[in-house]
Amino acid sequence: MEAIAKLNNVPTSPRKMRLVADLVRGERVNHALSILKFEPKVGAAKMEKLLLSAIANWQQKNEDVQLEEADLFVKEVRVDSGRILKRLRPAPQGRAHRIRKRSNHVTIVVDSLKNVVAEATESKESDNKK
Repeated sequence: MEAIAKLNNVPTSPRKMRLVADLVRGERVNHALSILKFEPKVGAAKMEKLLLSAIANWQQKNEDVQLEEADLFVKEVRVDSGRILKRLRPAPQGRAHRIRKRSNHVTIVVDSLKNVVAEATESKESDNKK
């Protein structure tokens, strides 16, 4: 069973947040949390909190399974562009330059490694039967 957590309108640019997302994509949850804890980038703290939320969502869905036995990993991390706040900055000779303050939306999907392995073996068996 996979669990999803979303964070909307994070006030950093999507390009900067994707650098943090690439660090944890495909990693096991414990390793991803330790990476995010010691990462100096600004988006890492928000991504860590979002990952903890995804873990809590997974626990809510799977109350009968122990978290340690589940062997969770980060299945998917998406960083999409959010709204852009447009501001004007004075420029020489009476002109103005447009400043675009970007934001992003982050989505994390967490899944159990055992479920993924079971699904992969089932698909191989069905392919062999055909």
